[in-house]
Amino acid sequence: MYYNEKTTDWAELARRSEGADVIMIANNPYPTEVIDQNENVKLINVAFTGVDHVGIAQAKNQDIMICNAAGYANQAVAELTIGLVLDVYRHITQGDKEIRGANFSGAFQGSEIKGKTVGLIGTGKIGMMTAHLFKAFGAKIVAADQSRRNPEAKALGIEYMELDEVLTQSDIVSLHIPLLPSTKGLISKEKLHLMKESAILINCARGPIVDNDALADALNEGRIAGAGIDVFDMEPPIPEDYKLLHAKNVILSPHVGFLTNEAMELRARIAFDNTIAFLEGKPQNIIKS
Repeated sequence: MYYNEKTTDWAELARRSEGADVIMIANNPYPTEVIDQNENVKLINVAFTGVDHVGIAQAKNQDIMICNAAGYANQAVAELTIGLVLDVYRHITQGDKEIRGANFSGAFQGSEIKGKTVGLIGTGKIGMMTAHLFKAFGAKIVAADQSRRNPEAKALGIEYMELDEVLTQSDIVSLHIPLLPSTKGLISKEKLHLMKESAILINCARGPIVDNDALADALNEGRIAGAGIDVFDMEPPIPEDYKLLHAKNVILSPHVGFLTNEAMELRARIAFDNTIAFLEGKPQNIIKS
């Protein structure tokens, strides 16, 4: 069975899942209440990288495996990261709006990536793909990572530092870490105050990693120069009173970092391969924790 329309109603999700051995979802929430109602499920196949929208603890209690499609959007997310930096630095969106208006005030002077210090928070596969692209622009790269020291980073000349040092030194801070209890709210009001007034923040990872109200305040008060944000505290549409919608010098995109033609094709291939491997008794891409 398959369904073209998404639902967040857990009772409806439970009904759709009834009798299934394998559940395939993308970024649609699949909460504890749904998992608890289905005794047959043996695999939740997440056609997405993050699995924080799945009731993981309940799945473990029921000995249900969870796999993901990690890697399908590495290039897509890395490219959007660069795109947001270019938009913030060169005022592309602002310029488009101004030149279409009746009162064009003149050209905008921007900045270049070359020579800037980029601070990567997280050096997994997406972080390293992003590092390669920044390197091609001539940036210096430093990094903070709580869980790894990627050998590939050394070959690129990336210097690891503590988070506070990265935030203090960087002209561009780019987030590439998962949402975990230890990373929720990591970029707090206090951390934002460590950044240079000329620095910009890019978040194509997970919205709740950042205190987004504090980010809006930092932008409006000129504590940092700009931001490019693809992820929020909720999935779009975003409520009208969400502070980032009204902040200065921020480019917002509607959680499309993963959404390219190429990434969708690769995601489908990985997800179906995951199901086939499970049915053949060779489960792959299993989430360990």
